[in-house]
Amino acid sequence: MDAIQIETGPRPEGAVIWLHGLGADGHDFEPIVPELELTKPVRFVFPHAPIRPVTINNGMRMRAWYDIYQLGSMSGVVREDDAGLRASQKLVDELIRAQNLPPEKIVLAGFSQGGAIVLQAGLRYGERLAGIMALSCYLPIASTVAAERSDANKSVPIFMAHGRFDDVIPIQRAQASREALEKMSYKVQWHEYPMPHSVSAEEIADISAFLSTIL
Repeated sequence: MDAIQIETGPRPEGAVIWLHGLGADGHDFEPIVPELELTKPVRFVFPHAPIRPVTINNGMRMRAWYDIYQLGSMSGVVREDDAGLRASQKLVDELIRAQNLPPEKIVLAGFSQGGAIVLQAGLRYGERLAGIMALSCYLPIASTVAAERSDANKSVPIFMAHGRFDDVIPIQRAQASREALEKMSYKVQWHEYPMPHSVSAEEIADISAFLSTIL
């Protein structure tokens, strides 16, 4: 995949694969890297999503990890792009293998659509990962997780964060996703912030602490 790669020092000891949201690209979270102030050298990989038509945007072509047919309710959506989600899951699998690092040194991170994909891919990945960061997002095709999840990542650390004033993905929908994960015994580190569908300075500080702990 076409991706931006940043290494914070020589011989990185870990990697963070960070997926952007709908209509953005890999440059979206590039400026956050120096703000994290990580002490150990880490490789950040910011891939660009494929360009595809998006139904809720009148079929306009844009970077998207999967199609969105309609806006969902607070508890979920009526119809999801199963094929698109699984195709992007495979792309993430390829990115993990391309790092030439043990999977337990790799974190999957994503915002909005990207966050949905890292949950989709990370919970199903066959080898243990360092962690999953799901920002301002929800758990996609949740009904299939229990049957498809990987034993290797049943105890993977999960960082979920959401804005209380998010008008794109209501916080209630993210909370329902968290509860679904907790019912399956996943350990979710939950954070809420007084912000819309975005990222805040307080959240960046919490992300830095999470990455410093698991890497």
